[in-house]
Amino acid sequence: MKDLSVNKTYGTFTSEAEVRFQRLLPGPIETVWEYLTDSEKRGTWLASGPMELKVGGKVELNFLHSSLSDEKTYPDRFKAMENGISGVETITAIDAPRFLSFTWHPDSEVSFELEEKGENVLLSIRHYKLTDEFGKLMVSSGWHTHLDILVSKLYKESVPKFWKTFTQHEAYYGEKLKSGR
Repeated sequence: MKDLSVNKTYGTFTSEAEVRFQRLLPGPIETVWEYLTDSEKRGTWLASGPMELKVGGKVELNFLHSSLSDEKTYPDRFKAMENGISGVETITAIDAPRFLSFTWHPDSEVSFELEEKGENVLLSIRHYKLTDEFGKLMVSSGWHTHLDILVSKLYKESVPKFWKTFTQHEAYYGEKLKSGR
């Protein structure tokens, strides 16, 4: 049995403008790549939408958090997102099926690196060019919550409630940011 403790770890702020996450997922690498690039599969844990798999290609992200878990109630402060929110990003680097990077609204960027580890795949996410504390808090809490769902999907486990999980992670990252990491 593989040590899956990495799947429970919190993101690490590696600089004032960057947070990193790692998750060990069941392979093969092509399956994990599909969960990053295929609209339907990505839509089960993050956001659906077409993706042009080339540098300069567009990435449409249609977030509908109520579709990610059986929790349908949004916290009041996120009610504006209840019917979904969308954005269009641009691919900045791609090396299928090992690396993908694209812009992230408003001014940051996210990269995904896949590394084969026997029958498993190590997913490393790096979100960088983060410029303000609120953005760092939302990005770190959001990625952690979305990754919890991805892990549960790929390991065929029960899916955590999105907003309940997000709120728990937000409290942790809020403290971490206040304490200076």
